[in-house]
Amino acid sequence: MNAPHPPVLDYPFPTPPAPGETLQVAPGVHWLRMPLPFALDHINLWLLAEPDGWTLVDCGIGSAATRDLWDLHLAHTLRGRPLKRIIVTHYHPDHLGNAQWLSQRFDVPVLMTQSEFLTAHAVIDQRSSYALADTCALFAAHGMPVDQVDAMRVRGNQYKRGVPEIPTVFARMIDGDVVTAAGMQWRVECGYGHSPEHAWLYASEGCVAISGDMLLPRISTNVSVWPAEPDGDPLGRFLTSLAAFAALPPATLVLPSHGLPFRGIALRVAQLHAHHAARLIELEQALLLAAAPDSASAMIPVLFRRELDVQQRFFAMGEAIAHLNHLWRNGRIRRNVTTDGVRFAAGATANLSTHR
Repeated sequence: MNAPHPPVLDYPFPTPPAPGETLQVAPGVHWLRMPLPFALDHINLWLLAEPDGWTLVDCGIGSAATRDLWDLHLAHTLRGRPLKRIIVTHYHPDHLGNAQWLSQRFDVPVLMTQSEFLTAHAVIDQRSSYALADTCALFAAHGMPVDQVDAMRVRGNQYKRGVPEIPTVFARMIDGDVVTAAGMQWRVECGYGHSPEHAWLYASEGCVAISGDMLLPRISTNVSVWPAEPDGDPLGRFLTSLAAFAALPPATLVLPSHGLPFRGIALRVAQLHAHHAARLIELEQALLLAAAPDSASAMIPVLFRRELDVQQRFFAMGEAIAHLNHLWRNGRIRRNVTTDGVRFAAGATANLSTHR
């Protein structure tokens, strides 16, 4: 029989390190925290001790405040030992933002998966379907009001502000690779849905997982549809990816990018499945009550019962499309595409899902 889930998550380190300080959470594994200029106001980074230096996992957003804190860490935390390599879990600015800056400073490689590296370049260069104009067009097609689209457009390329410079070369990681750091063998796992090919790390010797944004203790990571794959099912990919976490030992210490380190991995995976299942049912019910086929924009209040700023609305829109696409691709609702845009309606249809 499977061991029962603990009733609540266990937080063995209830207080995060202060700015400019670190906290050891496992042998050779040190936790540092950097600020973010958003409602989600921090990111956790991880320093893994090496005999002659450090491996860094994720880098923080490329802001003056973060780089000031990095200067403190470089002067004191590293204890005169250099960075030997930088691992970036995925392309988002709070993870990649200082990778090139640190890589040049220490002349060390940046390890990433190929999809994340290429996506970062596509977004920063506004290429193909990764330009802001493409996102504005997608969201408009899904019913976002003109004033909200305009508010998003005038903000410009926010990604480039968070990633002032970007690595032009990288060392490729793929699922199943092994990285030695902090005296342990870390297996590279890849998860999907939050980003194209999100890497996370698991060390069986220490029973420690660095989960990135794939598994967070208190919030569900953003899972959005973007214009390069407008008919995609990133939510299906995300839920499928959680199986790799659920298979880890119950004692696994999870080191997330946001929130506190925790144990209770099976419970957290079950909570996330239940959360998304509930949101999907609520969307089905909302469409049943709708007088006519409705848009993803109109469904945002079903998923997010609070006022949203421009940044939050940007991600809420992508997430609403992702949930509706998941229902559609699994044959639980209908989708209509007309010259007026994309609309969804209650009613079963053919199952188009490729995720099992």
